Amino acid sequence: MSTPETGPPLRPQATVEELLATRGTQPIRSLDDLAADTFDSDEELDEFLAFTHAERRRLSRRRAACRP
Repeated sequence: MSTPETGPPLRPQATVEELLATRGTQPIRSLDDLAADTFDSDEELDEFLAFTHAERRRLSRRRAACRP
């Protein structure tokens, strides 16, 4: 068993501010900072949502058909 005198040396504790500074992190100033520009247009988003809903319905029906 190690004691504080014989154990490994402790690492210096960095503050949150120091950790963020080393990564170049900036504070969030608005919700727009969190928004991802994934889709080029509303139409592209609508197509993605329609596909996603259709796949979920298809998989749900498939699971229901497999149940006894």
